[in-house]
Amino acid sequence: MNKLQRTICTMVYSLFIMNSLLWMPSSHAREIITPLPIYIDYDRQKAHIGKVLFSDPILSKDGSVSCHSCHDLQSGGGDTRKVSIGIKGSKGHIQSPTVLNSRYNFKQFWNGRAETLFAQANSPIHDPEEMGMNVSEVEQRINTSAKYKTLFSSLHQGHISFNLIIECIVEFEKALVTPNSRFDRYLRGELTLTLPEYAGFQAFKELGCITCHNGINIGGNSFQKIGVIIPYHFSTNYPDLYSVTKKEYHKNVFKVPTLRNIALSAPYFHDGSALTLEDAIKAMGKHNLGHILRQKKIAEIKAFLESLTGETPAIIMD
Repeated sequence: MNKLQRTICTMVYSLFIMNSLLWMPSSHAREIITPLPIYIDYDRQKAHIGKVLFSDPILSKDGSVSCHSCHDLQSGGGDTRKVSIGIKGSKGHIQSPTVLNSRYNFKQFWNGRAETLFAQANSPIHDPEEMGMNVSEVEQRINTSAKYKTLFSSLHQGHISFNLIIECIVEFEKALVTPNSRFDRYLRGELTLTLPEYAGFQAFKELGCITCHNGINIGGNSFQKIGVIIPYHFSTNYPDLYSVTKKEYHKNVFKVPTLRNIALSAPYFHDGSALTLEDAIKAMGKHNLGHILRQKKIAEIKAFLESLTGETPAIIMD
């Protein structure tokens, strides 16, 4: 990249930063990175029922998939495949994002089409390519299950409604918080980062990564375009913000993914095209920052990102 190209990239990126604030909710616009709380509030009784439901294929038409099938809690809470597989072997159209710390996202799904965790948990159950069920089918299966009659008996007497079933899954998802990462402990003054971690954090700020990845979830609080400097491949197969609004400038615009536990959740991006963390850092440097990052810088940023891995949620260990 020559001097003129670098100047143009800098000007474009400056405009991008200004524009990003317009797409970011006002409550998050000036927010920096903040640590996750060590203790969180949720309905434990509902959450423990939700934990069972989350991993039970009873909620899918042919009994072949569960929520856990696409959100592997032992692999960063997302899918290790480029796209998820639903009932009858149906392939999805986008890489499943992590469910860990999803209570802190301002919207759910890559294109933000769900405003709440309830809407997010509800959607895959009805999707004909994911779980393919309807309300009456779900209620019939749960209400005729001896296991679930027993589980729900201490919570609710009588007919188990679809809404109550989803509420339990939501409470489980709300419990999937991963506190006490090395970086959180650094923010609280409990430890010192290693030299590579600290250098990576400085580069993360200086290069402008923190413009989009900030707040308590280090992302998840705004929509941004992938390919703002160097264009990124666009396909109508990917459910971006354009698929919701049909506005041309929303093509390749997605909810910024959280970077928490990012070292555990390969592959990366909406299309799963980055197979390693190094690939993802290099690609973002090119497409959204206009930089061809050197290997030393990539290694430093990777060290910082690895410091964002938190503890396994207590409810999983319970």
